[in-house]
Amino acid sequence: MSVLSQAVVLLASAVIAVPLLKRFGIASVLGYLAAGVAIGPWGLGLIGDPGAILHATEFGVVLLLFIIGLELQPARLWVLRRAVFGLGGAQVLLSSAAIAGVAWVLGLPPTAAIVAGLALSLSSTAFVLQMLAEKNQLTSRHGRDGFAVLLFQDLAVIPLLAILPLLSPAASTLSRPPAWVSILAVLAVIIGGRYLLRPAFALVARAKSHEIFVMATLLVVMGMAWGMDAAGLSMSLGAFLAGVLLADSEYRHELEANIEPFKGVLLGLFFVAVGMAANLGLLLNQPLLLLGLALGLMLLKALLLYLIGRVAGLDDPAGRRLAIFLAQGGEFAFVLLALAVSQQLLDQPTAELLTMTVTLSMALTPLLVSVHERWIAPRLEAKPPRDFDAIDSAQHRVIIAGFGRFGQIVARVLRTRKIAATVLEASPEQVDFVRRFGNRIHYGDASRLELLRAAGADKAEVLVLAIDEVEASIKAAETARQHFPQLKIYARARNRFHYYRLRDLGVEVVTRETFAASLELAGEVLGGLGLNAAQTHETLSLFRRHDEALLARQYAVHHDETQLMQTSRDAMAELEALFESDSAEVNIGSNAQQPGREEMRHWG
Repeated sequence: MSVLSQAVVLLASAVIAVPLLKRFGIASVLGYLAAGVAIGPWGLGLIGDPGAILHATEFGVVLLLFIIGLELQPARLWVLRRAVFGLGGAQVLLSSAAIAGVAWVLGLPPTAAIVAGLALSLSSTAFVLQMLAEKNQLTSRHGRDGFAVLLFQDLAVIPLLAILPLLSPAASTLSRPPAWVSILAVLAVIIGGRYLLRPAFALVARAKSHEIFVMATLLVVMGMAWGMDAAGLSMSLGAFLAGVLLADSEYRHELEANIEPFKGVLLGLFFVAVGMAANLGLLLNQPLLLLGLALGLMLLKALLLYLIGRVAGLDDPAGRRLAIFLAQGGEFAFVLLALAVSQQLLDQPTAELLTMTVTLSMALTPLLVSVHERWIAPRLEAKPPRDFDAIDSAQHRVIIAGFGRFGQIVARVLRTRKIAATVLEASPEQVDFVRRFGNRIHYGDASRLELLRAAGADKAEVLVLAIDEVEASIKAAETARQHFPQLKIYARARNRFHYYRLRDLGVEVVTRETFAASLELAGEVLGGLGLNAAQTHETLSLFRRHDEALLARQYAVHHDETQLMQTSRDAMAELEALFESDSAEVNIGSNAQQPGREEMRHWG
């Protein structure tokens, strides 16, 4: 098969497999591996030499490490130093030692056991961050600590890639440069990169050619990689150092954008090649052995992660989640295992067994996370229901339901005029949080009749409905309108459809939560484009009146989807025509006259 036809097969397999499997919630890495299995010797057999493809696509790992270096800003690393080097360092060291010990007991030679321990101690950065993001847990305690552990693991790959060739039994037979040459090469890269890279990129940037800048980026990465390789060190080390040296430069984001497509393509094809090289016969012939190894690896890593997390101050739920999310093997294990085979540190059958173990552990992780979140966590973390707060007998003219970012601003403004309000909030976590700042707030559901009555709704004048969740807001409005008709309701709407439902209940004053802020930002944009204050004010006033008139027209037909869509199209055409009719008087970016008053009166 020609090189071109092989490239077509590789790309087609990835393009088909990854989107197809992602529809079922399977991560991209597993999609690439599945694509490789499908076209490799154990699948359709379309490509017969996975080793050559694997070697050609290893440059994707080099580009990945350049990106990691770019993201490794010293200031950011300093802020995370305790979690990164404390928690992350402990995880890698303890997991490597434990796995190496088990591997040695199972019969691997000491050097091979150490290599296996180092490779299997690493988790999948792409896999874990994707799962945390999908569950909105990146900013949680276990999410932040998990990120720190993954960051240390990414850093640990650099010395591992440099050390493995030095441990090779073939190292003594190879003509390697002396150690002092390697040290001088590293110093030359650091010093030269420090003082030459930025001026060089400044010179390239003056050419104002995107293509030349992309070429310069690739030249730096490939040049650094070639220099380290010539000095007897890892190509990845050179790329990583280049990234670190440019992490604080003004070109960091453009460099990352230039490299990202090349990195993504080559790294994806690298994982396809790993899938092609995977020995699927092991899974068919020894399924119980592989399942046992994968579950044993995950159990050992999870236990160590849980213990390390608890020592670091995580509570039991956060410790469990940290352990489950990071228990699998990672993509860098494929890189280290392939390198170990090429350096004669591991025999091919053992590397294939470990590769399949890592792959299976990655495939099992989403299942274990789902089981934990659906069945285990609710039982272990179930708390007895919290009783609503008893509300004192003080009667206030205003009741505020919902004390998030919207309700808090309303309450603060009222407080400036010495107007007291009874505040209700249905989230116990939010109640506990705002009470720490001295706010007087009651835990309770504003849709409950007895709670509104206890809050003095029969004597209050105003109910400010600032509840974030749409259905809860509607339910509270229904209860208030039915039982306390004298209350004047001022409601917050998340969107136009929430607005329509509130109006259906008879709520007269409804404010769309983002409308005013969006107009304010649009005004800043117009000012930045050259409009003076009067032109900006007239433009925004005209748009506001037009949109409010449109909202009233759409409310009348919002139960008819066809009419609603037609109204939107007509309104857009009308607004464009309105501004075009004023183009002789209003010219954006010039000394223009104000918009016509007749049109504004028409829409007002």
